[in-house]
Amino acid sequence: MTSALEPALATSLVPSFSKLTGIYNENLPHHSARFQLLVDKFVSTYGAQPSFIVRAPGRVNIIGEHIDYCGFPVFPMAIVPDFLIAVRATDEHRIQLANTSSKYAAREFSCMPGTRVTIDNAEHDWSNYFKCGFKGAIEAIGCSEPRGMQCLMDGSVPSSAGLSSSSAFVCCAVLATMKVNGKLLSKRDVVATAVASERYIGTNGGGMDQTTSIMSQSQSAVFIEFDPVLQITPVKFPTTSPPIAFVIANTLVVSDKAVTAPVCYNLRVVETRIGALILAKHLGIADRPACKNVDPLTFKIVMNEYFADQDTQAADQVQTWIDRLRAMLDASTAAFGSYLQGYTRSEMAQALDMTPEELSATVHENLFPVRADRFKLLQRAQHAFSEALRVVRFRQICESGSADTDYFAELGSLMNQSQDSCRDLFECSCPEIDEICTIARSAGAFGSRLTGAGWGGCTVHLVSQDKVGQFIAILKHEYYSKHCACDQDLSDAIFVTTPGNGAAFYNV
Repeated sequence: MTSALEPALATSLVPSFSKLTGIYNENLPHHSARFQLLVDKFVSTYGAQPSFIVRAPGRVNIIGEHIDYCGFPVFPMAIVPDFLIAVRATDEHRIQLANTSSKYAAREFSCMPGTRVTIDNAEHDWSNYFKCGFKGAIEAIGCSEPRGMQCLMDGSVPSSAGLSSSSAFVCCAVLATMKVNGKLLSKRDVVATAVASERYIGTNGGGMDQTTSIMSQSQSAVFIEFDPVLQITPVKFPTTSPPIAFVIANTLVVSDKAVTAPVCYNLRVVETRIGALILAKHLGIADRPACKNVDPLTFKIVMNEYFADQDTQAADQVQTWIDRLRAMLDASTAAFGSYLQGYTRSEMAQALDMTPEELSATVHENLFPVRADRFKLLQRAQHAFSEALRVVRFRQICESGSADTDYFAELGSLMNQSQDSCRDLFECSCPEIDEICTIARSAGAFGSRLTGAGWGGCTVHLVSQDKVGQFIAILKHEYYSKHCACDQDLSDAIFVTTPGNGAAFYNV
C-alpha cells in the first residue's frame, strides 16, 4: 500500500482561491456562470456584494458502506456537484439565510451573545443544517460573541440521494462561521467539528462524508482510516484501456437519513455498537483498558485489541488485515450464531449483565432513539467485517500495477459483493436499488451497488468509458422510463463522474 498523506496536509487549512481553476478541472464556463448568478442573486437579496463563497462537494462512496462508524476504512471520492454559500459578515446579531431555490423559504435566527442556538429535530427544516454547523463551529473556536452573517445557499448535489448533500451543507456552514469570526481550524479539526455538528440534527454518523468533502484531492479517491487516528491516503484508479468510469444513477426514491434514522441509519449504528460490546465479552477482552468504558466501542477497536499481542512487524500489511478480518467473521458467528432471528432488548442486556435501561443509556438512545423488536447483530457484524475486507482488497487491486490484472472484473466483483451484503446482511437496500443494479449489470456494468446510507437514493456503477453513453441510454429506457415523467430532465439523476477537489473558499 502507498503511504498516507503527510501530517502537514491534514493539518493544513482549507485553501482560498481567486480563480475557479483552483477548484474545478473542467467545464469552467458553467461553473463561472453559476458563481456569477449566485453573486447577482446575493446582491438582489441583501443589497451588497458577498465577501466570499465557500464550497464543499458531495461524495460518492465507491465501496465501504456503513462501516465508518464501525471504525473501518472506506473508499469514497469527492464529486463535482457541490454546495455553495455566498457570505457577508455584518455587525448585527442575527444570521440571515436565503436559498436560490424557491422551495426553501428564507430563515433568520439570533446570534446575540449568550443566546443558545436551538435545533428542533422534530421540525425537518432546511435551516437546521446551517444551525448545527454554526453551533458546532462557534463551540469549536470558543467564540462567545459571534458576528452576524448574510448567507445565500445554492446546491447542485441531489438531496436525500446518498451523495452527502447534508454533510456538504454542514461543512459549508462550519467553514463560513469560522471564517467570518476570524478563526480557521485545520482540515482535520474542521472535519471533527462538522461530524460533531451534524449529530445536533439527530444523525449518528461516522465521519466519511465530512472527511471526503473537506480533504479530497482531484483525480484521486481517498482511502480513509478512522482508528486509531484519522488518516487519509489518496488512491488513483488503475490505468486501463479503455479507461475506468463511474456512473451515478439516482433511483429517485427519497431517503432522508434524519427523518428515517430511528428505524434505519441510527438503528444500524446501535446494532453495531451493541454487537461490539457483546463480541468483546465473548472474546474475553471486555475488561481490558482498550475496551472497558470506551465510548463508543467499535468492531475495529475490538479487533485491534484481540490481536494486540500479535507481532506483525515482518508481516505483509494487507495480509494482516485479511487474516484478522476473517478471524473476526468466525468469531462473530460463534458469538451471535444462536440468534439468527436477532436479539430482543432483554436478551442483549442479559448478555452484557445489564438492565435494558442501562444498555439504552450506554448506546445513547436519549440522543439517538431507535425502534426495533429484534436487533440482528450477527448479520450486521458479518457485513461490517466482510465489507472492510472488500475495501482493503479494492485498494490493493488499485495499487497493484499488475499488467495481468483484469481490473474491471476484479473491482466490479467486489462492488457486486458489497451490494449483495448491503441487501442481505445489512438490509439497507430497497426494491428500486435492486432493480437498477440488475439492469445495470445486464447493460454492461462490471460492478453495481448502492452508495450512501441506502434505503433509496443513488447507486454507483463501474463501466468502461467507451460504453458510458450506451449504458446511460439503456438505464434511461429500462429504468427511468418506468419511474419518472417522460419529459423529466435526467441530467442530475444519472451522470458520469470523476474524482474532484475538496472544500475551498472563493474570494469574490
